[in-house]
Amino acid sequence: MVALVKPSVVTISTQMVTIDFFSRPFTQEGAGSGWIIDKAGIIVTNNHVVEDATSITVTLDDGRAFDVDPNTVFTDSLNDLAILKIKAQNLPALKVGDSAKMRVGDWVVAIGNALGQGIRATEGIVSRVKASLPVDTGQTLYDLIETSAAINPGNSGGPLVNLAGEVIGITSAKVAASGVEGMGYAISTETALPIIEALVKNGYVTRPWLGVSLYTVDQFAVLRYRLGVDKGALVTEIAPGSPAAKAGLKVGDVIVTFSGKEVTSADDVVRAIRVTPIGTPVEIIYWRGKAQATSQAVLVENPPPSR
Repeated sequence: MVALVKPSVVTISTQMVTIDFFSRPFTQEGAGSGWIIDKAGIIVTNNHVVEDATSITVTLDDGRAFDVDPNTVFTDSLNDLAILKIKAQNLPALKVGDSAKMRVGDWVVAIGNALGQGIRATEGIVSRVKASLPVDTGQTLYDLIETSAAINPGNSGGPLVNLAGEVIGITSAKVAASGVEGMGYAISTETALPIIEALVKNGYVTRPWLGVSLYTVDQFAVLRYRLGVDKGALVTEIAPGSPAAKAGLKVGDVIVTFSGKEVTSADDVVRAIRVTPIGTPVEIIYWRGKAQATSQAVLVENPPPSR
């Protein structure tokens, strides 16, 4: 199985300009993984592997290296996915499997450029399905496959495969807390495939959009902003002309009910938006200061990202 999959796994080398402690720019190198989904040169990886990169190089298993045109890189930061195109044909594309059929205890193999030292394979089992993991402030990845297969820096973007050599996940993250072992995560193909197809077709992902940035209400927020409630989703930013703006929402409002469901966190609103069809009116109950109010918003298609 590894012999079948390995020729389709690539190493991704990046360079990005960052600022040091003394505010001086310097070039930082990065390493990640990817895999071939189309023989015409389409590569799948994670958004965080290529985000803000000034140069990207893809190296195939046979040693050939390709510089990537930035105009052929398309990303979806919300789900940490990206595709890029290299000028090559007749590449060995991997078969995508059905992650929904994976069970806890099924054997899997993670293949990727671990620690930037070349392609290697590690084995493990599916430890959990439908997992969620906060990866950044305000960002949570959902529908993840948790695995005991060893995952290290550089594995990101590589495939997690079943014993038939089918991709059932895209390696994305691991829990690196002290004393924690064997908790790596991959984005399931059930979630990833529609996003990948949208990136290939449109260059961006179409999804419902409310046009707000949110923060989960905690004791700090209650005291800092003198909120009238102690749970919900605090509106911290509203995009001009967005459905939220048209619905009359303002920065400082706390959403407590969205489309008939109680809201206790920012994630609750994000997940509710994702499953609401575009063009659907939704009722939003919120607190503004010490008073409760109700409004209605019609979700629209998210604006395409600027390039």
